[in-house]
Amino acid sequence: VNGHHRDCLSVSRNNMCCFPLSLSDPIVITVQAFLQDNEVVPLSMTHQSLYVSVETQVAIAGIILAGVYVLIISEIVHRTLAAMLGSLAALAALAVIGDRPSLVTVVEWIDYETLALLFGMMVLVAIFSETGFFDYCAVKAYQLSRGRVWPMIIILCLIAAILSAFLDNVTTMMLFTPVTIRLCEVLNLDPRHVLIAEVIFTNIGGAATAVGDPPNVIIVSNQDLRKEGIDFASFTGYMFLGICLVLLTSFPFLRMLYWNKKLYNKESIEIVELKHEILVWRQTAQRINPASREETAVKCLLMQKVLNLESLLRKMMKTFQRQISQEDKNWEQNIQELQKKHRITDKVLLVKCVSVLAVVIFMFFVNSFVPSIHLDLGWIAILGALWLLVLADIQDFEIILHRVEWATLLFFAALFVLMEALAQLQLIDYIGEQTALLIKAVPEDQRLAIAIILVMWVSALASSLIDNIPFTATMIPVLINLSQDADVNLPIKPLIFALAMGACLGGNGTLIGASANVVCAGIAEQHGYGFSFMEFFRLGFPMMIMTCMIGMCYLLATHIGLGWNM
Repeated sequence: VNGHHRDCLSVSRNNMCCFPLSLSDPIVITVQAFLQDNEVVPLSMTHQSLYVSVETQVAIAGIILAGVYVLIISEIVHRTLAAMLGSLAALAALAVIGDRPSLVTVVEWIDYETLALLFGMMVLVAIFSETGFFDYCAVKAYQLSRGRVWPMIIILCLIAAILSAFLDNVTTMMLFTPVTIRLCEVLNLDPRHVLIAEVIFTNIGGAATAVGDPPNVIIVSNQDLRKEGIDFASFTGYMFLGICLVLLTSFPFLRMLYWNKKLYNKESIEIVELKHEILVWRQTAQRINPASREETAVKCLLMQKVLNLESLLRKMMKTFQRQISQEDKNWEQNIQELQKKHRITDKVLLVKCVSVLAVVIFMFFVNSFVPSIHLDLGWIAILGALWLLVLADIQDFEIILHRVEWATLLFFAALFVLMEALAQLQLIDYIGEQTALLIKAVPEDQRLAIAIILVMWVSALASSLIDNIPFTATMIPVLINLSQDADVNLPIKPLIFALAMGACLGGNGTLIGASANVVCAGIAEQHGYGFSFMEFFRLGFPMMIMTCMIGMCYLLATHIGLGWNM
């Protein structure tokens, strides 16, 4: 809507017509309706004054987004609180310009399917971890890699990438993060760098198929694009080839990025475990709310234990001669010790967990390939969690609820509100319109190449800063209109593939660029290995630039060089 004022005419259900009004001329609105046999149609007309221009709205949205990033990067407050403050500021901005959403509308902006998927999977993983299965997997992975770190990291990243091509990225990271943390503890490695590498490859792998990442699902579900020949098979075939190329070049680049990184802890495994134990005891003590005398006493006991452990740590540090582990020479002996120490503790519960998880993952696949079952991923995860809670016969339900990452769930809810409010402030539309204008300004003989490069990089950079789901949903109609414009004369397929490649790979740019990044950081934080925005950025952003360069070369080679535009 251009101009300072608009009038919205809503006819029947969900049909809305918005147009600008002139302040000086008299306003005449004519409604013509063709109804069937005395059919009654509800009609509502509302007039809404917007006090600022589109450019000012976009500037306000940009300032709010920059403010949220400053809070997250500087770690002045927790990222969840930063997202909540940002969404509040965006809602306040909407109210100031005259577009005041009701509480019901704001609540509808939250994507409950994603929250349900997260909650269900968190409960499933919390019960699963009680079996000792993650410890067992860690020892097996150590055995396969024969005590060598890089082969093990590459195996983990490759499995994560393959799984995320068929499963949701968030689900993949929720299953992988606990295994990786236990494995790193066993090997005396710092889990942070290994987790960041895994989540980067999860995002890359998710781009390979039509069901691996939400932007791809949005593209394949679009009816207009299906008419243009972009269906499940053709989309997956094209993207799979490109992502395989990206993966092949990513492993050497990751090795180069990690060249000077000290993956091993600089202290003995005893000192690392003691430090981690102190951290866990302190977190447990802080979580106790001393409402009664007994709880106060328990909290005091825990804090006393923390003090005793800290005293022991100081003694160990004095006697410890610092040495950095290189490669385990006696890995076979270590394996025998680890197998005795880390074994499956509850085989009956393990059978129940594996059965439920297998059914849940099978249903995820069915949902992807047979959309007629009408069962969302969120519902599947929730039903699986309830089924396992009944089977596992959990007596202390509080313990399971403590394992749920409430801060992560709140962060996503706040992020959904923030992104929708920014969309209402015209930020995402503005990015799309400006991209289209730039493409139109290019000479016709170079237009397709420039359009592919521009859409790819705008999508990648935008997706690393804002949520890629609303961005993809907004860009699809912009690109369809652009391809249908007779003056522009561009095929739709290269533009859509550039959008998909950029939106998926761009998620590696920052910590909040993709849902899997946030989930991984949340679980790692709960285990005492949280990593900051900048720690992720230093590894994720260079990987994003490199993968996008390879993706761009693939797009240009196939569409410009080989002419795969039909």
